[in-house]
Amino acid sequence: MNVPFDLAAYMRTVGQNARGAARVMAVADTAAKDRALLAAAAAIDRDQALLLAANAGDVARARAEGCDAAFIDRLTLTPKSVAAMSEGLRQIARLPDPVGAITDLNYRPTGIQVGRMRVPLGVIGIIYESRPNVTADAAGLCLKSGNATILRGGSEAAQSNQAIGACMLEGLRAAGLPQDAVQVLATTDRAAVGLLITMPEHVDVIVPRGGKSLIARIAAESKVPVIKHLDGNCHVYVDERADPDKAVRIADNAKTRRYGVCGAMETLLVHPAQAEALVRIAAIYREKGVEIRGCEKTRVLVAGARAATEEDWYTEYLAPIVSVRIVDSLDEAIAHIEKYGSHHTDAIVTEDYTRARRFLREVDSASVMVNASTQFADGYEYGLGAEIGISTDKIHARGPVGLEGLTSQKWVVLGNGEVRA
Repeated sequence: MNVPFDLAAYMRTVGQNARGAARVMAVADTAAKDRALLAAAAAIDRDQALLLAANAGDVARARAEGCDAAFIDRLTLTPKSVAAMSEGLRQIARLPDPVGAITDLNYRPTGIQVGRMRVPLGVIGIIYESRPNVTADAAGLCLKSGNATILRGGSEAAQSNQAIGACMLEGLRAAGLPQDAVQVLATTDRAAVGLLITMPEHVDVIVPRGGKSLIARIAAESKVPVIKHLDGNCHVYVDERADPDKAVRIADNAKTRRYGVCGAMETLLVHPAQAEALVRIAAIYREKGVEIRGCEKTRVLVAGARAATEEDWYTEYLAPIVSVRIVDSLDEAIAHIEKYGSHHTDAIVTEDYTRARRFLREVDSASVMVNASTQFADGYEYGLGAEIGISTDKIHARGPVGLEGLTSQKWVVLGNGEVRA
């Protein structure tokens, strides 16, 4: 919803309010934060019908505007996904509070003790598209980790985001915490993004979640540090020593459970010894309407497969399309992933312990898996309660970003009157 106001002044006010709230949140006790999370979860459960109605309006507009199936899938809330939002908040409340934890405390020869304490990052700006569940997930994680957050969702999910944001504010009120700790922007004006990412005096970190062009733009223009991921070009490699039944099950789920998520497999790599498993997998894909684009060897085995282009190996489809390549060795599979992958999530299917260990060690991705679907790459599945995003950066956080990823560490020194010689 666009409102007629001075956008720059509004964003400055939002930033100032967030900074003030961040100071309160940084010292809020764990019990108060958990009360806020549980009250917000209860509000989401109570208002499920209202949330679904708001979302239905967003989805109807998106369909009328011709958005594709993957986009609609990411935008749509269901009773199950609404319940998952509230359960995610409850899971976050059950997690240990990282704020104030002191680790690695050691005595030095001088008598002082030196360690590190976890502290909130401060104000976190989150820019996201289509997925309204991010509103609850991100707000909950920022709240528990002692941060304030400014949420700028896409115009396509405006009604959904505001409705979910109202539940989060109810939780903050119930716990006596500042409502400015969670602010869902009251405008979908694209210029708000440009202002948000250039306010280092008010914002400490930006987390973009959306398409590659959005994230690339923010990374290039932001004056605030960015935690980001660009692509989810994920791979499954079916090794010579894979259990064929496991391979079929994993390759099916990794591609077809949901097409529009960043952990969906986009390229299947298969050893020639697993030709029979590939034929079985291809039959499942055909039955489910998945288009197969394969290398020359693949097209000999799989009738109807289209020829894959060089560009296909780089592509994150987020759609019922899969690239398939037959590779002659583990070395060739790892080389393919390194050249074409996006360092997001990659998996091997094998019963060989040594090859599994090599894959884990040598594949340079945020999540590396053995005998499991790449669609497990998710903060909720990793026990983080939820995630604020999946980072393919190596600094400061990598993979699903949960509570620890929303904190930093400062050095602490404990002494008893010691002075330096």
